[in-house]
Amino acid sequence: MNPSPSLPLNPDGLTRRGFLTLSAKSSAALLLLRSASSAAAAQKGALSWFMWGNTDPEINLWKEIAGIAHKQDPNLQIDLTTAGWGDYWTKMTMEAASGGMQNIVSIQSQRTPQFASAFQPLDPLVKAQNFDLKAFDATILQALTFDGALRALPYDFGPHIIFYNKDLFKRDNVQEPKADWTYDEFLQTAKKLTHGNQYGFAAFPYPDFCFPFILSDGATYLNAQGEIDVVNAAFVKAYDAYAALVHQLHVAPPLPATQDANTGWSLWTAGNAAMVVSGPWDVVNAKSSAKFEFGLARIPKGSKGSITVVGGSGFGISSSAKDRNLAFKAIAALTSDEAEERLASAGRAFPARKAQQPSWYKNAPPGSEEILNSTLNGGVVPFKTTPNWQQFNLLFVQYGIPVMNGQTPAATALQQVQAQVS
Repeated sequence: MNPSPSLPLNPDGLTRRGFLTLSAKSSAALLLLRSASSAAAAQKGALSWFMWGNTDPEINLWKEIAGIAHKQDPNLQIDLTTAGWGDYWTKMTMEAASGGMQNIVSIQSQRTPQFASAFQPLDPLVKAQNFDLKAFDATILQALTFDGALRALPYDFGPHIIFYNKDLFKRDNVQEPKADWTYDEFLQTAKKLTHGNQYGFAAFPYPDFCFPFILSDGATYLNAQGEIDVVNAAFVKAYDAYAALVHQLHVAPPLPATQDANTGWSLWTAGNAAMVVSGPWDVVNAKSSAKFEFGLARIPKGSKGSITVVGGSGFGISSSAKDRNLAFKAIAALTSDEAEERLASAGRAFPARKAQQPSWYKNAPPGSEEILNSTLNGGVVPFKTTPNWQQFNLLFVQYGIPVMNGQTPAATALQQVQAQVS
């Protein structure tokens, strides 16, 4: 999960991040340039591919994956365009509305309900080409399915977990997280690691980052009908406790007036925060950006245990793609054994293909296999979302920053979010 988790904001780690909104004028210009680029690619017989990427190592890896597809089939000329995590979804929303999406489009499972109509159902192509879906983890296949149709072939999945700076733990003589640590132990650890310009934890009001703490505290964010409900008493209480890490307990730094969810990750990679939430997809970015040894840990146990969300990402075919058979061959190659093996070995993706998952463990921090296995086998829930999830994400961050900084009560901010997404 990018997502990466990328913002993720992996997750895909990743690093699934950065909510910078384009102006109307620059957005229109961008669409014209994108359309011209896609047309030029089509004239060359290339398939255009839109993917998120936040660092040079990550983007170069995607170029390498496109090269693997071309090596497998010389007819697959794939023209890659990338954007940062937040900008990616802004641009994709615009292109989906205009009908000008690129041929191959990357999609996160959490946003599948919102963009499903912009993707061609893959089931007829899977059947026609006798493609084996059993090689993939069933959880992520289900997450990329909407209204009874598979919308993308998955390349990764995974849970949101804790990344921690081993060097800071060692320097401050603080015990590293245990496999079954509690929230109280997490809090005491964060306090010991907070001094001067250093903080124990980097918090941010992005759903992917704070929901694991909120779920572990026994709250839910959807009602029985599957609709967003962030004004129920349990959610408000749990969210208020998360925000207190910043404005009351001061173990996480005050937040700048920005919607860039990369803020926490940047603090962590710079060595100014000892812990941060992300996913397996962000190991590649940690290796390239962090100048210290790091480890992975489970989300600390709250009143209901250690519960986190699991999601992932894949590659789909846009509704506007002309040659869907060629596009399907491309996404099959982009998620092939060889491509998955390379993504796993680089630490960019915990593979959706089950046979390639051991390769991720070989290059992950020591102890990662135990952490991921214990999390996936007893501490995850599907990251269920709604068709208006992108709008919710933006509002949750916008109104969440003053809550984190102690300027607005949690209940007031959540009422404002709820009113706009209901």
